[in-house]
Amino acid sequence: MSVSERFRFAEEERATRKKRAPWGVIALVLLTGLALIRNGSGEFDVGPPQPATAAAPDPSSAPSPSAASAAPQLVLSRSVPDRIRIPVIQVDAPITPVGVDEDGWIAAPPPENPNLAGWFTGAVTPGEKGTAIIDGHVDNAAGPAVFYGLGAVQKGNRVEVHRQDGKTAVFEVYGVEVFKKENFPGDRVYGSKGTPELRVITCGGGYNEATGYQGNVVVFARLVGVR
Repeated sequence: MSVSERFRFAEEERATRKKRAPWGVIALVLLTGLALIRNGSGEFDVGPPQPATAAAPDPSSAPSPSAASAAPQLVLSRSVPDRIRIPVIQVDAPITPVGVDEDGWIAAPPPENPNLAGWFTGAVTPGEKGTAIIDGHVDNAAGPAVFYGLGAVQKGNRVEVHRQDGKTAVFEVYGVEVFKKENFPGDRVYGSKGTPELRVITCGGGYNEATGYQGNVVVFARLVGVR
């Protein structure tokens, strides 16, 4: 099935929905990546790398609420991001703002530019207190896209987000997981931890012709520096 056919399939399927999910629900599962999941082509003999079980976030490594409140926090003011770099997987890509489509789902970055990431405007900007969200395609009919290698990211790797104020927010990865779309843990992934955090998301898991990718790869990272 071509990319254009998948787009038509997604539009037809949405058009047949009799009920629209309430915003309160969508806010938690918004970035399960409906468009992201369906836009991935999955047409290659070797699929994108998937996270190892050992890469999952370790709850014991997270600061306790009391420690987090007692320690001085590194927090930036609001500034729109314009570029993301993940050196370990050779990502160096521009960022475009993305919101939600007419059905209340996240709008993925334009698929015609495979080296393009999207910052979700409904969340904080990277470096602000809260959880910032950046997504991007894993592949398209032409080949791998911006976050094809995201599943190979490991704990301790860095993600750098350049902002329009000239500052670069540096995040350290503390977990990488793949979640099935039908039970995506929205609150766990997108909920604020009270400190500046980042989620980087793309398609992942198994793939089939009818529904596309079955899940999403999620990178969990926290702010550790500013340049």
